[in-house]
Amino acid sequence: MACRSRTRSLQLLDTELSADAVEWCPVPPWHDVLACGTYQLLKPPEGVDVESAVPSRIGRLYLFQFHEDGLHCPPLTEIQRIDTSAILDIKWCHVPVLERPLLGMATASGELQLWKLTDTQDGPSGLEMTSCMELGPDRLALSLDWSTGRGDRLAAVLPPSCSSDVRVVSSDSTGGISVLALGEGSLAKLSQWKAHDFEAWISAFSYWDTQLLYSGGDDCKLKGWDLRIGPSCPTFTSQGHSMGVCSIHSNPHREHILATGSYDEQMLLWDGRNMKRPLAETLLGGGVWRLKWHPTQEHLLLAACMHNDFHILHCQQALEGSGEPCSVLASYILHNSLAYGADWSRLPLTGAPACDSQETVEAERATLEMGVHLRIQYESPTASFDTSLEDDMGRYIPEGTQPSPVCAVEATPPVPAGHAPTLSCLMATCSFYDHMLHVWRWDWSLEESGEATSAEGQGGVDGGHGGAAEGGD
Repeated sequence: MACRSRTRSLQLLDTELSADAVEWCPVPPWHDVLACGTYQLLKPPEGVDVESAVPSRIGRLYLFQFHEDGLHCPPLTEIQRIDTSAILDIKWCHVPVLERPLLGMATASGELQLWKLTDTQDGPSGLEMTSCMELGPDRLALSLDWSTGRGDRLAAVLPPSCSSDVRVVSSDSTGGISVLALGEGSLAKLSQWKAHDFEAWISAFSYWDTQLLYSGGDDCKLKGWDLRIGPSCPTFTSQGHSMGVCSIHSNPHREHILATGSYDEQMLLWDGRNMKRPLAETLLGGGVWRLKWHPTQEHLLLAACMHNDFHILHCQQALEGSGEPCSVLASYILHNSLAYGADWSRLPLTGAPACDSQETVEAERATLEMGVHLRIQYESPTASFDTSLEDDMGRYIPEGTQPSPVCAVEATPPVPAGHAPTLSCLMATCSFYDHMLHVWRWDWSLEESGEATSAEGQGGVDGGHGGAAEGGD
C-alpha cells in the first residue's frame, strides 16, 4: 500500500507590500480567520544619500476569512487592512484571553502590539489594538512566541477570565530577549537581557515547561534559558548550526522535542534533555526561516525555506531515534520569491476544493513565466538580501539563479497518524519580494497501488542528508 501526497492552490493574493508572516487563528470557532503581516523598506527621497538616510519601514496587517461552503469563489475574503509599522512576526495566542482571540505583533519600531479580534452577528468584524509595549530604543522586534502552545490542554486548566499565567517572549535586533506577562489584556515587562552578540532572530517557549526559553541569533548560537534561575547564564549554548539560527518551535504533542532552522539550510531535531547533539539533521536547500509543527499530527512539520520553497516533513522515524533525515512528503513550489511565512489551519476540510478559479490558474502561470530587467531595491527582514527585483511596471521578476534542490534519501513512505485513510490540510504561505499570499490545500491518502510523486500539486520527495552536529557546552 502506497501513500499519495498532493498540493493544490486555492487562491493567490497580492499583498502590495512584501509579505513575511502569516497565521491562522488557533482559537475555536475562529479557525477560518487568517492574518498576514507585511514589511517594506521605503526608498529615501530623491536627492538624499542612501547611506546617510534614516531607514523608513512601513507595514500592513491583513485580516481574512476563509469559506469552504462552495458559495465563495475564491474562498478567501478580506475583512480588514491596517497600516502599521513594518511587521516582522505575528502570532495568535493559542487560547482565548478574556474570551477573545488575541494576536501579537512584533514591529520594526521595536514594539510588541496586541490586537483583539471582535465579532458581529455575521462573523469576525476586525482587530482592535489593546496593548503596545516598546521593547527599547533603536531596535527592531524580530519575533514573538506565546507560552500557550499546548492550546486546548492549557485552556482546560486556565479559567476564561484568567490571563495572568499567559506570557510572551520576544527577540530583537540588538540581541536582546524580553519576557512579558499579560494582565487584563495589557503587557508588563518581567525581564530583559542581552542573549546574543548580533540579531536575536528567534525566541520561543518550551510549551511543556514555560519557565524554559530558547533563543537563536546571528552569532550562530542556539541557547536555552531557565526563568527560575534568571538570565545571567544560559542553561546551554549549542553551535550545532553553522550559520545564524532563525527558527525554533517546541513540539506541542511530544515533550522535550524541539525543531530549529538556520541560514545553513539545515533543520535540526533535538531532545531538550540532551542538547549536545541533535536527534536528526535534514538539509532543505534554503535558509530555514520558519518551522511549524502540525496542530494535531505530532510527526508533521512545515518548513519555510527562503530560497527553496515550502516543504512538509515527516519526522516519525527521526523522533524514534533512527538518526535519519526527515522525509519530505510534499513541496509547494508556486511562490517565486523568498519563502518566509507559513502556517497550518485547524479548519477541517471536507471533500474536494470549493472551486478551481481560472483567475488562480492564470495567476500561477503568469508567476512562473515572468522575466525582464531589474530595477527597484528592497530590504528583507533578514537584512541579508538586498536585490533589485521589479521591472518598470512594478512587476516582480524572478531571480536568475535556481534554488538548491532538496536532497533525497530513500525512506519507507509513512502513513497518516493513527492509520487514518486520508488527511487534508488547509495551508497559507507568503513570499517576500513578489508580495504574494497563497492559500492551498494538502491531501495525503493511502492507495492500493501507485507511488507518491512530486510536482506542482504532487508531493513525495524524501528528506535531505545530514550528519549529527556537535552541540553545546
